[in-house]
Amino acid sequence: MNKKQERIQLLERQIERLHRRADVLVSPSNSYSWSRVAIFFVGLAVSIVLAALLAWWAGLACFALTMVAFSIVAHFHRKLDRAIASYTLWMHIKEAHVARMRLDWERIPSVESETPGGEHPFEFDLDISGSHSVHRLLNTAISREGSQRLLSWLLQTVPDYETIVRRQALVRELTPLTRFRDRLILNSLQAAGRRSEQNLEGARLLRWLDQRGPTAALRPLMIVSALLNILTVVLLVLWAFSLVPSLWVYSLVAAVLLFFATGNARGDIFEDATYLRYGFASLSKVFSYLEHYPYKVANIPHLKALCAPFYEKPESGPSALLRGTARISSAATLKSNGILWLIVNAFVPWDLYCASRLNFYKEQLSQRLPVWLDTWYELEATCSLASFAYLNPEYTLPEVATPVSSPSLASEESMPIGGDEKLFNGIEMGHPLIAAEKKVTNSFSMNKLGEVVIITGSNMAGKSTFLRTLGVNLCLAYAGAPVNAERLQTALFRLFTCIRVTDSVTDGYSYFYAEVRRLHALLNAQAEPGQLPLFFLVDEIFKGTNNRERLIGSRSFVKALVGHNCVGIISTHDLELVNLAESVKQVSNKHFREEVIEGQMAFDYILREGPCPTTNALKIMAMEGLPTDG
Repeated sequence: MNKKQERIQLLERQIERLHRRADVLVSPSNSYSWSRVAIFFVGLAVSIVLAALLAWWAGLACFALTMVAFSIVAHFHRKLDRAIASYTLWMHIKEAHVARMRLDWERIPSVESETPGGEHPFEFDLDISGSHSVHRLLNTAISREGSQRLLSWLLQTVPDYETIVRRQALVRELTPLTRFRDRLILNSLQAAGRRSEQNLEGARLLRWLDQRGPTAALRPLMIVSALLNILTVVLLVLWAFSLVPSLWVYSLVAAVLLFFATGNARGDIFEDATYLRYGFASLSKVFSYLEHYPYKVANIPHLKALCAPFYEKPESGPSALLRGTARISSAATLKSNGILWLIVNAFVPWDLYCASRLNFYKEQLSQRLPVWLDTWYELEATCSLASFAYLNPEYTLPEVATPVSSPSLASEESMPIGGDEKLFNGIEMGHPLIAAEKKVTNSFSMNKLGEVVIITGSNMAGKSTFLRTLGVNLCLAYAGAPVNAERLQTALFRLFTCIRVTDSVTDGYSYFYAEVRRLHALLNAQAEPGQLPLFFLVDEIFKGTNNRERLIGSRSFVKALVGHNCVGIISTHDLELVNLAESVKQVSNKHFREEVIEGQMAFDYILREGPCPTTNALKIMAMEGLPTDG
């Protein structure tokens, strides 16, 4: 049994255990529900009887005791229900992991994503985004921004070496921390309030803070108000002992006038404090977890450094700010009692103090919340990569070479980068979107800049899948994720594909013209000065035109690429194109083949050296009963 199967079984045992724990709590929860109903109605009936037979105070006392008992039972009932909800969420998290390992798309959580506008160099061709995509397979983020950040990593067109190294270090630390990753997902789901939510309060709270803008300086107003309040109290005491006339009335009127005159400066304290408290509280489970996690226990320096904004300043950390906003929110509820609110503010600068403290917490949040949110989004995206590594233990982190400035490649003699090392060397590479039982792996390497490999093969032999395998693994490598390979060594490339070209009725493009535009964009990208080398993947070049023009165009296109700042692969059905390797030394041939076994086509999907020796179009037509005698 391989490691992946062992982990599937481990997750399934955990799911069963969580299911049993939740089931054990269901019966007590139901008992509590009925107990609450019985306590309320029986207590109400007894209270009415006592009030009628004895005295009203006896009935009132009985009803008060009933409410106390009801509250106690309700408290324990809520604890049970929260435990059941937590176990249920844990199960959904574990079930989603199993679904990802089995490529069970119906049970993998859906994902909403905003893809970059325009024609991306490889997004559509390599299934990076969409319903059955690499992004959906990897994504474990709950926030929309965390999910979007992961997608942006996968769609990065110019990879950065330092970024890749930093992410790989985090992935190595996070991969064994399964409980940390799952607890982060659990807290995020609980903050969202439902099983799958892609929009928590973070971005909305930031927009609210920005809209409030700079606030008025309330300290001078609070000092003046406090002096008037003190003067009023002193004059009132002196008047009570008949030491001075009723001057306190004038100071009281002045304090009340000042209170109403500063209404705009204070703002709506109750509304602002309530929104701040509950908007921030929705994120507090996530932030508090990251604030109090014992980073010193394990050797996780990179994770500790990433999460430093949460714990490095305890006095202004998430917990301290949450407690402060909760206190101000509670103090601001005084406004709900209009008469008491006016009396208190007449003698104490209550609202001015609350507004001043509220402004303080708003300023703290305005400064720190963007950093906390950004760290959380970064952590969610990185945890997605780490979960992908844990769920696929046979995958490996690639070895990405440091960028080296390439020499001019104007001559036909191309030069290697990094001495004798290969530019690209993948051992037993597979496609992560293909189920393990159907997957066939291949090894492939590119040695020098300016090389072009022509792949030939019959229909359905595996050419397109192989191109996508190379492209997807490069995307994963540059995102900092593990790749579906025993080993992958690669330099830094810009990736460009032309695999899944479609016509456009609305824009008036034929298939052939759409392909020509795509290939022209590829040439332009390759010719950009001062850029990383281009790694291109072209499937069935110029298949939208006739054989003669396709061959002429394909030869010209290959000659325009060889010897330049690029490497790549072109697949074709034109066996005559393979002859180009005889005259251009940077061109080589590889192929896929098939066999007919007992009247059925059989493919092994193994990449072999040289041009393809067979074709299968007539065989397929004959097998389906079409005439093939010419």
